[in-house]
Amino acid sequence: MSRLTATATCTAHGAIVEVTGQVVPQALLAQRVAWLAGLVRDLTARLIAARWTAADLDALASGVGLDGRALPAKGWVALRRLGWGVTPASGQHVCDRVARCAQEQAARLLRLAQHRRALVTAIVATWPQHPGKRTDAEWQALRALLSDRVSAAEIRNRTRQIRAYLDRHHVLPADLTDLEEAPASAAQIVLAAADRQLATLERVGELGARLRVKLPLVACPASRRDWAWHVLPIALPPTVPAEATLCTPTLRVAKGRVRVDLPFQSPIGFAPAAGHVIGCGFDWGLNTLLTGTVGRLMANGRVVSDGRPLAYDASGVSAKLHRLRAEREHLAAKMTHQERLLVGMTVADTRFAALSTAHEAIRAEHERVCAKIRHVNKTLAWSAARWALDQALASGATVIYLEDLATLEARGRRGRANARLSGQVRGQVVAAIRHLAAKHAIAVVTVPARGTSKYCPRCGQGTSALTHCPAPDRRTERGWAWASCPACGLSCNRDWAAAERILARGLLGQQATRTDRATGVRTILAVVEGNLARARRPRKATRAARRARRTRTDLHPRPAARDRSKNRPTPKRPTRTANNSMTSSRVPDRRTVPAPVPGTPGAGQRPAGQVPQATRPPAGRTGLVRDPQHRTGFHRVAATPVLSLGQYTDGPPRPRPPDLPEIFR
Repeated sequence: MSRLTATATCTAHGAIVEVTGQVVPQALLAQRVAWLAGLVRDLTARLIAARWTAADLDALASGVGLDGRALPAKGWVALRRLGWGVTPASGQHVCDRVARCAQEQAARLLRLAQHRRALVTAIVATWPQHPGKRTDAEWQALRALLSDRVSAAEIRNRTRQIRAYLDRHHVLPADLTDLEEAPASAAQIVLAAADRQLATLERVGELGARLRVKLPLVACPASRRDWAWHVLPIALPPTVPAEATLCTPTLRVAKGRVRVDLPFQSPIGFAPAAGHVIGCGFDWGLNTLLTGTVGRLMANGRVVSDGRPLAYDASGVSAKLHRLRAEREHLAAKMTHQERLLVGMTVADTRFAALSTAHEAIRAEHERVCAKIRHVNKTLAWSAARWALDQALASGATVIYLEDLATLEARGRRGRANARLSGQVRGQVVAAIRHLAAKHAIAVVTVPARGTSKYCPRCGQGTSALTHCPAPDRRTERGWAWASCPACGLSCNRDWAAAERILARGLLGQQATRTDRATGVRTILAVVEGNLARARRPRKATRAARRARRTRTDLHPRPAARDRSKNRPTPKRPTRTANNSMTSSRVPDRRTVPAPVPGTPGAGQRPAGQVPQATRPPAGRTGLVRDPQHRTGFHRVAATPVLSLGQYTDGPPRPRPPDLPEIFR
């Protein structure tokens, strides 16, 4: 039984000083936490600035301390093995546990720089003749120096950065320290590096926790008397299960409130990398965020789909995000223009005060729009991830295959479309799907993206290319939404065909699944092609058929049997009246005459029944299988309903042309 680590963000609305019992309000608590975060950030910045050299980065990358022992995983211990200490400013009293938090944060930033440093060193060592277009030999030489986890997008971005440095200085950078400045540290306190002398955490019931932490009472503490223990009651969100194990949190201040980033671990089942029979494949789209299909791997090695497309259409939310991004860019342009004007003014200028006030107002509005974009992106990502997981659970799938679009870049004729796709929330969706799927022991695997939309999933195997058009009735026009195969006659949505091809690649190539030990991400690098067939599921019996099976009666009796069992006369059919209308004894559902207005003289008694509505009732929204109201969380999202279907079957034999090639059968 493995454990899943997640993080819940809580808010501390106040605290209590342990010795005196004084109640600390939220504003004062945020100020004291900000003082501690400022002390840690200053120590971290000084440590990184002193060790941002090629020799110190080599010493950290060697993994061996001054005593000859291997460096441990804990960052603050590794820095102390290397002799990299940090002392507070003169006149400040900071305990050793606060220095630990600073060393831990500095070690994490320096270790993250090792990946960028190795990438820059490899690119500089194999600098191509034409940086914009490498040859195959140059790509092979570069790949030989890098790991398989480095994507082509990272290589291109770092190449552009080095090329810009070369244009400015007319020489290649010798190391990452020449290419970049020392990384900045955030104003936060990583309490995981401390012990019980700085912070303790205990759970109170199922929905509460108590954090005990030592905070400064002044901005620059000079002695121990300027520090005091504070008890912070924390209300846990419902996403933290009762059986979860709480870990040491991280404190920070955001918008005047104390945020507690609380990690917790929950026991989960193990999801195997191979041996899957039923799986779901999802393709990324522009307007339709996710398009998927469900398939099964048969005993003969054939992949069979149920022929049902799954779509999560978020075009309405995407349009809202495009409007917000345009507003953000407009505000950013105004801020840049105002900053340029402020630089050329003096404080004595009469226009300086008004322009400064307007600049601060636009800056606040820009931050508000950015926060709204982040909120919409996060909500959309988790809504799409929950919908994809519900589809997998309803179909009995044990694996979800996603298209790996890490190398996507806006270029060529489809530059604008790729730019729109890059601006979506694919990374957040993948992270959310992996998190939710781990709770139900469902594996998430990425497959290669090249050629998924180019070849036919029914007869492709890399030979039959699809033709794309705007719609099935506009095949002579150029477009991308609809795909048709000239060989087998397949005609369907482009994203649906790509999802079927992704599913086939995943189920047929699952033996080549590789798991990254550091991150646990599973991917399939080898492309295994295979055709996919569509099979009909058995139809569910009607209500009359189920009643006949339960009562052991004949569903369609013969006329003679009906005559013998008949014990009452057949009612007469309604006849037409003089005004050529059918008469019926059934009471109409709605009144044909509007009800009288109450209070009108001589209106009489108001008849019984509901008031006729001027508009039709809203249609039911599709969404999560656990949601009784069938909502997706967005009123602008149209998603395929989550349905539990029957078993797979090949259905009755269908007539086929005798001259059909074997590849199409």
